[in-house]
Amino acid sequence: MKKHLYALLVIGLIMSSCTTAEIPLEEDPDPILTTITYTADVKPVIDNNCVTCHGAVNPNAGLSLTTYLQVKNAAENGNLIARMNNALNPMPPAGILPAQTRAIIDKWRDDGFLEN
Repeated sequence: MKKHLYALLVIGLIMSSCTTAEIPLEEDPDPILTTITYTADVKPVIDNNCVTCHGAVNPNAGLSLTTYLQVKNAAENGNLIARMNNALNPMPPAGILPAQTRAIIDKWRDDGFLEN
């Protein structure tokens, strides 16, 4: 009887720990020590992962991510960063970006969305 009770307790703990759809960053994904800017660091991420669908001509969901101001606005006032970290509905839809790439975007936000 004790074995069954333990098994139920373990299963309950496992199931309750799986309630978030957001994938957290790794514990220490190579800490970024320099200031992150859009032009040097963020633009290459956006160009390589987002502009295929969110380009200037007929962008998906009406969201163009081709300029600094568009990306900054989507990160600051929209859900760009949340979608990049969402395991159930990630952007890009092909799959969640690596933790180090997402850390660049998060650090850009923390640094104040600097352009250059």
